[in-house]
Amino acid sequence: RQRARLPIPPRAFGRMGLGAYEKVDFMLTVRVIPCLDVSHGRVVKGVRFQGLRDTGDPAELAELYEAQGADELVFLDVSATHEGRDTQLETVRRVRERVSIPITVGGGVRTAEDARFLLEAGADKVAMNTAAVLRPELIREISERFGRQCAVVAVDAKHTTPDAWDVVISGGRKSTGKDALEWLKLAEELGAGEILLTSWDRDGTRSGYDLELLQAASEAVRVPIIASGGANSAAHLFEALEHGASAVLAASIFHDGDMTVRDVKAELRGLGVHVRL
Repeated sequence: RQRARLPIPPRAFGRMGLGAYEKVDFMLTVRVIPCLDVSHGRVVKGVRFQGLRDTGDPAELAELYEAQGADELVFLDVSATHEGRDTQLETVRRVRERVSIPITVGGGVRTAEDARFLLEAGADKVAMNTAAVLRPELIREISERFGRQCAVVAVDAKHTTPDAWDVVISGGRKSTGKDALEWLKLAEELGAGEILLTSWDRDGTRSGYDLELLQAASEAVRVPIIASGGANSAAHLFEALEHGASAVLAASIFHDGDMTVRDVKAELRGLGVHVRL
């Protein structure tokens, strides 16, 4: 891969100062990740996790997004936890048969065995959310058994004050009273290799990512953060990268056909972001 500089503002380097900003050479490309929220074998999308509408077949969409240049896919069974069931493994297998890019799968993951089943079905990484909040040791168990690179902690954060966020679980149906930034720190300590950070307030609204949340999160932890919730344009993705995200996730703009992954990447490259075309 070619080397390129990602235009991140100096403030993102905190105490390292401007000298570090001038010297950093980013070898990795920025990842653009379509998200497939799946319920009962169909891709769905709503606003703030509610009012879900059908947007297509997961295997067909996965194949389409890979052809458009998606770097990874995130597959979330959004009704599994609420309904008290496991992620639908057959759907994961169908998606894996159609694509070769990495897949992160979550929804209904309660044990390390659940993670094993998903990995055997074709997942490359496993995302934990509600079960990890209720029993944080799950993060360590999955990280130690399958490797830190497999352990993704999905965090849904809801604004409580201008500079604080609450962790919500069960598809946003329950507030936990946990401070989101403190939870991110603990998740990293327990072995999370990556954080999938979704703004509940922005999810499905197309009003842009919660940049304050991303900035605060990127300063709280060192592991990569995938920005999620609110994307409506390549400019929004660029803003997320400026505020500390390592990768950017979107759903509505891709599912509704407003932009292709290739369109987004072309615009990001025009803004100076190193992406794989």
